[in-house]
Amino acid sequence: MKLSRTLPFWAGLTFATFGAVMGLALTDAINTVTTMILMIVPAGLFFQTMRVGGRNAACARGEAQRRYLKRVAIFSSLYLVVLAVQVSWLSDHDATMPVRAGLSVLPGLAVLGIFWSIGRLILEEQDEFIRMLIIRQTLIATGLALGFATLWGFLEAGDAVAHIDAYWYAVAFFFGQLIGAISNKISYDSWGSL
Repeated sequence: MKLSRTLPFWAGLTFATFGAVMGLALTDAINTVTTMILMIVPAGLFFQTMRVGGRNAACARGEAQRRYLKRVAIFSSLYLVVLAVQVSWLSDHDATMPVRAGLSVLPGLAVLGIFWSIGRLILEEQDEFIRMLIIRQTLIATGLALGFATLWGFLEAGDAVAHIDAYWYAVAFFFGQLIGAISNKISYDSWGSL
């Protein structure tokens, strides 16, 4: 298979593999540890999607963007590893509260590393147009995530919906990053940062 296929190809493959893994997990066809291991496939495909998107961008990807991609790849991989360790350990062992707390904070720290990577990208990007696109994308993502958190919180307070765990707000932010990148592409013919 050629690695130079189009962006929609790689994005579709990423979403298809993510959907397949989640479908297997939600139907209890695979256990949690296997799910975490299999999530490496859509994560790897996502990074290929970002590389193809950057290669096809109207503006060239600079050194700051390459460092950003490396940082995000490291923190995303770390997230998958520590989440698998946390889920596996806590389901198989009767851990003390300090151990449970320590294992539970590790995936959150990996996600904080991704947020830090976005901030570093904004600081390190030398091209003002690309920096503007990254900031615009991040503002769109922040607005979507905070809007989702606020609306869901009021719906929960009114007993209109079930409670969801707070880490889903970070997922809403990352989905908002995608929406922001699409908005950048439509408005300025450049993704900014995927």
